[in-house]
Amino acid sequence: MQHLEEKIAHLLRISDDLSDVVAAQASRIDALERRVAVLMEREAAREADGGGGHVFGDERPPHY
Repeated sequence: MQHLEEKIAHLLRISDDLSDVVAAQASRIDALERRVAVLMEREAAREADGGGGHVFGDERPPHY
């Protein structure tokens, strides 16, 4: 009986640890989703402004 109680206690501890890890990951995912949303808004605003030209790495400059 004691062996089963020890196993249950061990499983409960592991379950609590995993729960903490999942909660931390959920928090980090939420923060990353907010950052991505901000970056998407910035890029949409930049595209809407129409500023900036296109830079192509394989084109020669006009003075060639």
